[in-house]
Amino acid sequence: MPDTRISVVEADITRLKVDVVINAANASLLGGSGVDGAIHRVAGPRLLEECRRLGGCPTGEVRVTHGFDLPAKWVIHAVGPVWRGGNHDEHDQLAACYRKALDLAAAVHALSVAFPAISTGIYGFPRDEAATIAVGTVRDWLGRHQTLDQVIFCCFTPDSAEAHRLALARS
Repeated sequence: MPDTRISVVEADITRLKVDVVINAANASLLGGSGVDGAIHRVAGPRLLEECRRLGGCPTGEVRVTHGFDLPAKWVIHAVGPVWRGGNHDEHDQLAACYRKALDLAAAVHALSVAFPAISTGIYGFPRDEAATIAVGTVRDWLGRHQTLDQVIFCCFTPDSAEAHRLALARS
């Protein structure tokens, strides 16, 4: 049965009006390229200041900051795995990012969350596998929790959006 709380959009995550945006961050939390760089640019310099105080974040873990100049009140920084062939715990680490981000979103009383396609950019995680993990993990979490009204998979490219739509249709 489809979960109406889950949707897929092709958009710029920095423009979404949600309570929480998830940042596909690197371990330093100090900004980077792709989604990470875009979120830092739009949120402004106070985001970098708050991230510096956090002292980084290990792979598979998450940290929360304010959203500052973003429409979102919060940013949850999720450090996804770099793809190394699939035999180095990458699948579990990616699932942990989604699960722990949802746990933290619930802890800050968020009702709406937007996820990018974590680890599928320069980290090289295969898009279709990542989408399957993302959708499955979110569906499982939502099946056990009623705290969120909306989870959006916000994809930057048509290929990523299609991968997430297919994963959603299969789940």
